[in-house]
Amino acid sequence: MLATLKQLPSQRAAWAVLAASAWLLVAAALYFQYGMGLEPCVKCIYQRVAIMAIGTVALLPLVAPRSRIAQWLGTLGWLIAAVKGYLIAAEHVALQNSTNAFFMVCDTFPNFPSFMPLHEWFPSVFGAPGLCGDIDWQFAGLSMPGWMQIIFAAYSVTAILAALALIWATLSRTTAK
Repeated sequence: MLATLKQLPSQRAAWAVLAASAWLLVAAALYFQYGMGLEPCVKCIYQRVAIMAIGTVALLPLVAPRSRIAQWLGTLGWLIAAVKGYLIAAEHVALQNSTNAFFMVCDTFPNFPSFMPLHEWFPSVFGAPGLCGDIDWQFAGLSMPGWMQIIFAAYSVTAILAALALIWATLSRTTAK
């Protein structure tokens, strides 16, 4: 069992599952937007970008699963995107649950870097016509940002476990020499 965990970061299938799960979440977000007519807000778009980042960084070790550099870049990018996504989702939940939403701030337009204005290049994916305080959808008592908080927490914990497995594999390799 522990030997299997240690080998997971070098398994192409593990990275494929990570990438597929992230891109399926993006597909679900687009279904909610276009199939159900739910307009994403700025914080929704930032969470979408964090999920896309997880799906994208998983491609590097997917292509080169035996490369320690690719494994570390994939794992660290995954962890950073997951933690950042969790923090954005937590802010979003706080905004939605605020008793005085007047003091909660939500940008009107996404604040992407000037060299990469995704909301201008791809407005159908990165445009944010919705309002952050609106709760248009709930499942089991949680709004979408609440579910995203759970999803990002799971991604974060799994990324930490992957980092520990990488550390363990690296230490095992150096002590075996």
